[in-house]
Amino acid sequence: MSMLLVVLAIPLAGGAVLALVGHRDRAMEINVAFSATTFVGAALLTAEVVESGPLFAWNREFFVDPLNVFLVALTAFVGLTTAIFSRPYMRIERDHGKMTPPRLRLYHSMYQLFSFTMLVALTTNNLGILWVSMEAATLTTVLLVSVYRTAASLEAAWKYFILCGVGIAQALFGTVLLYMAAERILGAEGGALLWTNLNAVKDRLDPNIITLSFAFLFIGYGTKVGLVPVHNWLPDAHAEGPTPVSAVLSGLLLNVALYALLRFKVLTDGALQSHLAGQMMMGFGLLSVVVAAFFLFRQKDIKRMFAYSSIEHMGLMTFAFGVGGPIATFAGLLHMTVHSLTKSAIFFTVGHAVQKAGTQVMDDIRGLVKVSPALGWGLMLGSLAILGMPPFGVFASEFLIITTAMREQPWATPFLLVALGVAFAAVLARVQSMVFGETDLKPLAHPPALLPVFVHLALSLMLGLYIPPYLDVWYHQAARMMGY
Repeated sequence: MSMLLVVLAIPLAGGAVLALVGHRDRAMEINVAFSATTFVGAALLTAEVVESGPLFAWNREFFVDPLNVFLVALTAFVGLTTAIFSRPYMRIERDHGKMTPPRLRLYHSMYQLFSFTMLVALTTNNLGILWVSMEAATLTTVLLVSVYRTAASLEAAWKYFILCGVGIAQALFGTVLLYMAAERILGAEGGALLWTNLNAVKDRLDPNIITLSFAFLFIGYGTKVGLVPVHNWLPDAHAEGPTPVSAVLSGLLLNVALYALLRFKVLTDGALQSHLAGQMMMGFGLLSVVVAAFFLFRQKDIKRMFAYSSIEHMGLMTFAFGVGGPIATFAGLLHMTVHSLTKSAIFFTVGHAVQKAGTQVMDDIRGLVKVSPALGWGLMLGSLAILGMPPFGVFASEFLIITTAMREQPWATPFLLVALGVAFAAVLARVQSMVFGETDLKPLAHPPALLPVFVHLALSLMLGLYIPPYLDVWYHQAARMMGY
């Protein structure tokens, strides 16, 4: 409980402190310090849960178990590395006049509050608090996306706010329906919104109400996941916001929204004793993979291209969890981990590449490997990793997903193979010319923070070759908690 308090209190305190001093020169280091402290707390919390098992806190309103504790550690880790990356990135944006002192204060404070909302969403046992934290995450990221105050960024933030606001309203209605079904069994004072209580009586919940509830919850949280056809906010938000925001949106927010869907899927499966939830997830996940893969060919903006790549991979995870079973669920959890690490690393390199070229248009970005070999090779290796080239971790998870689909859902296999092939061709063709083409770009005034890039890629490579025993145990324990 004490470590959980630290994990939640540190980013909340960081948001308050940086709201006061976020415009100063030392604010970037303060942001890193708060993120590092949060990560240390998350690592200690993970060790405590691994050693002692699940724990409750604050009258059972918060709950940490094998399903969410490593996601807490992953969220804190990516939050730390993104904060490290944003130090030189934001200095350059300030030097170019894009970030004024008030904007820096807003960025740093909202960055910490965003981390806080994500950690609350992951650790709460109360489905009402889960909804509130996801809504708060929407509000903080709207402010982060619009921080440049350009017409395009304001339009993207407005679209993000409207679409995700409508989606989260659907999730609220689904939560109310779920409470109505639970109250009939648990009573008004029985903690009818606590997930652990609902999980204990899931087989007694009214199937008709639960079916309707999951439909609304799937639409609502599926909007935050970025599933087609409720994905339209995601490419604009990634393209127009600061690149560190793109990294945490792809690496963290989408994961947390999918985690929420998994919690509701467990309840729905138990109540219906059927595969309706899994079939919905397979259908919309596969649709997202196929649509996003073909949209990759049409993109001219590098950040929009990798945003569509995120939609593709979130669709692949959703499909895997929809298939279910121990292997597909294991693969989905592994893919969730390696996608967060790899995609955030890619956005780190993209941020510095865009600053070097002064544009996000891919046709105008050339010869990165000649200007900065580390930057060029970072982008190339990150792209190969996210496209599923062995021996990176994405290859291992995609191989497990496809081979499981061949056995369990053979009709879906051709769609997956074609979509992954199209995505591979689309991304590699663009990245190759950006990395190896001719250029007259000059080095940046500040050296780019490329250590997070290669740390992330090294971890992704390790997970493709070797999964540490404790992480393997987590994947299996989490799969068992989802009924497999």
